[in-house]
Amino acid sequence: MKSSQTSHPDDGVLLEVKDLTVRFRTDVGHVQAVNGITFSLEHGEVFAIVGESGSGKTVTGKAIVGILPTPPAEVTGGEVCFRGVDLLELDSRSRRAYGGERISMVFQDALTALDPRYKVGHQIAELFRFHRGLNRSEAWQKAIQSLDRVGIPAARERVSDYPHQFSGGMQQRVLIAMAIALEPEVIIADEPTTALDVTVQAQVLELLQELRAELNMGLILITHDLAVAAEAADRVAVMYAGRIVETGSISDVFGIPHHPYTLGLLGANPRAEKRSAGDLYQIPGQVPDLTDLPDGCAFAPRCSFVGERCRAELPTLRPTTAESRCSACHFAEKVAKHAV
Repeated sequence: MKSSQTSHPDDGVLLEVKDLTVRFRTDVGHVQAVNGITFSLEHGEVFAIVGESGSGKTVTGKAIVGILPTPPAEVTGGEVCFRGVDLLELDSRSRRAYGGERISMVFQDALTALDPRYKVGHQIAELFRFHRGLNRSEAWQKAIQSLDRVGIPAARERVSDYPHQFSGGMQQRVLIAMAIALEPEVIIADEPTTALDVTVQAQVLELLQELRAELNMGLILITHDLAVAAEAADRVAVMYAGRIVETGSISDVFGIPHHPYTLGLLGANPRAEKRSAGDLYQIPGQVPDLTDLPDGCAFAPRCSFVGERCRAELPTLRPTTAESRCSACHFAEKVAKHAV
């Protein structure tokens, strides 16, 4: 199901995120949700961002699209460059022109993301009216086409249904229909398979892959499910406490991890050969307080490879075996030997 290597005229870097930093103002201080992350996305590529809940994955996606609630959220640094244009430098009106039309997002909770007061056709048609200037009849026909495109049976009849009249898998397809309606060049899918059974998960992932290939779009897949990332993605970034701690190809990172957090995630991932809960590895300790991050490595209190340097010096994301394979660990080579 992974993306093919077929060449397209638009092959190359589509989106670049550089040193992105996002914080939230709270009553107890500033929560450093995203802390200087950097990555790129190419045409036709599937790039996964994985990590525990609260690691900064969804905040990253929303910052790229420009839909963070401000306040309390505040983008305090970095760049989000789409085709060479830094979206963070645009005024709100110009930024909105990119949302939906050039960069779109599939949200993780379909029932919450869809407005229960309106028919699904109305919610899709509004995109065509706002961005394309179509009249009601024309926009309604486009909504039908969008539902048909994502494989919803009897789209002409179902376009008049409300969100609660669809199953969870069909609701997810409606969200995808909204996301791809204007044929964006980048889609950010935030936990698109959460709460779906295995069969429906596979169908949703296959649909996203088919649309990615058809439109030659870049797909950022945000997920805590390592199996989903392994099945769908070309490259992966592992996030912990607002930072990217490891990145590289799926086969490299999941094959031989170069960061102890990645190693722990893979060890905690349920597999068929693990017969009981007692066989399942658990990463010790708790995630750090994002209002008071330590000077050194945020994973140090939970790490079995920790040294004095880890507590005193923040490790930077550096190449290990190749330029495209990076780890933010002082002892990456030691971790890699342990993982073999």
